[in-house]
Amino acid sequence: MTTLGTIDGHGAPDERQPDEPTPDPACHAGPPTAEPGQGPHGYSKDKDAHLKRLRRIEGQIRGLQRMVDEDVYCIDILTQVSASTKALQSFALQLLEEHLRHCVAHAAQEGGPEIDAKVKEATAAIGRMLRT
Repeated sequence: MTTLGTIDGHGAPDERQPDEPTPDPACHAGPPTAEPGQGPHGYSKDKDAHLKRLRRIEGQIRGLQRMVDEDVYCIDILTQVSASTKALQSFALQLLEEHLRHCVAHAAQEGGPEIDAKVKEATAAIGRMLRT
């Protein structure tokens, strides 16, 4: 895996392969100052629910830190790691579905070379998810 830098500017690694397309910062043109829930991305309408879910996952990770700090039995920690991993995978799958329904569907409606780029981008994202 090649790390190309960061996607979000907050240190999250960009794990795309060198030949993969650069992600479009917005799935399609949208108002830069959209109302909450009206952003340009497929997840925008459920943003609050996604943030709540991510905070719950963050709590699971903090629980892992506590478990290690308190010298909890290895298998108990591994059980919690598995639960946290499944929660992240479930979140990723939901986000992917919303991307397909919104961003890829929009590109399909627009036609042209954008649909090929969106399909390639989604396929690469699925490949990254399967490697984890």
